[in-house]
Amino acid sequence: MFLDLILRRNPTLVEQAIALHQAGKIPANAYVIDLDAVEKNARIIAEEAAKFGLKTFAMTKQMGRNGSFCRAVMKGGIPAAVAVDMECARACHRAGMTIGHIGHLVQISRHEADAAAAIAPAYWTVFAEGKAAEASVASAARGRKQPALARIVAPGDTFYRGHEGGFAASDVVAVADAIEALPGLSFAGVTSFPTQLFDEQSRKVRPTPNLATLGRAAEALAAAGRKAVEINAPGTTSTEILPMLASAGATQIEPGHGLTGTTPLHVFQDLPEAPAVVYVSEVSHLIGGEAFCFGGGLYIDPVFPDYPVRAIVASEPTASPKALKRVEIPSPAAIDYYGMIQNGDVQPARVGDTAVFGFRPQAFVTRAYTVGVAGLSTGAPRVELIHDAFGRVADWPL
Repeated sequence: MFLDLILRRNPTLVEQAIALHQAGKIPANAYVIDLDAVEKNARIIAEEAAKFGLKTFAMTKQMGRNGSFCRAVMKGGIPAAVAVDMECARACHRAGMTIGHIGHLVQISRHEADAAAAIAPAYWTVFAEGKAAEASVASAARGRKQPALARIVAPGDTFYRGHEGGFAASDVVAVADAIEALPGLSFAGVTSFPTQLFDEQSRKVRPTPNLATLGRAAEALAAAGRKAVEINAPGTTSTEILPMLASAGATQIEPGHGLTGTTPLHVFQDLPEAPAVVYVSEVSHLIGGEAFCFGGGLYIDPVFPDYPVRAIVASEPTASPKALKRVEIPSPAAIDYYGMIQNGDVQPARVGDTAVFGFRPQAFVTRAYTVGVAGLSTGAPRVELIHDAFGRVADWPL
């Protein structure tokens, strides 16, 4: 689905991914990131967010916390990251980013609270009293009064299965008082996820009930005398929705796929952010009418219904639709050792050919490499360090 978008708006990325793979400069099973485009996208988002007074924290998990990606985001004017978990926090910290937000989506486990406090995040989200106490003890031990966000929930709010949790929104004033009473915490505001989602029928990003829940909570807190309450409003973030978020009272945004031009809205509308990532594989072997390419990162984001998967398959740099081939990939319940390319008589694939896909990736849940490539906009591409999915420098080649 995203490949058509990439071929139209960033064909150079496809062409150079093939050239670099064929030259042996990047591995198969790799998400290849156009760092110039990422830097530009980050700058567009940062400048637009500044117009509305929004704090911006970059989500890096979708690019595997790649250090080159992180640095491109910083060059674009977003110095702070939201860490989805402690591995994310460590990788972003290694890359030189400050940690703007931790504890949401994934709470900090008990024995990692000290490590989280050591990073000194700007905000730390807690779902329950026990987690607030752990964060308080760890922060107080370092002489800090850690600003904390309370994750809240009201009847009718929307959560992905497995993402549930939070304080009752109706108790938000008491929650704020309880957090404030802890020696190592100060109450800073509220958060939820997702506060907006892509609506396939209208092809628009719409607020979820969660966003209204945050607004009502802020009103209750203001009535109780609490001012300057932070409202952290993540989900499907691009420049297109910033006016809506600002008008709803949001103070913090967390772009992720907006940084690579791969939110669902980018498929249907040409937004300012350009597509900046492709997945690169290689034909391993041929069986009958199929060419098998290496897997490891064949990831279909479940925000979309099933759709036909295609790839550009070639040994020479091209972004021509003539090089497109249909591909069957394993179901999410199976291990994606290989993808199966339909290999007809017209321009048949050969062993060693490059296969380039367009996905909406979540590299951190795959076993794929991530590769930052700079200089695509100047015609002088250069591969930066190759990372594994945890944001660590990869041993490639040995």
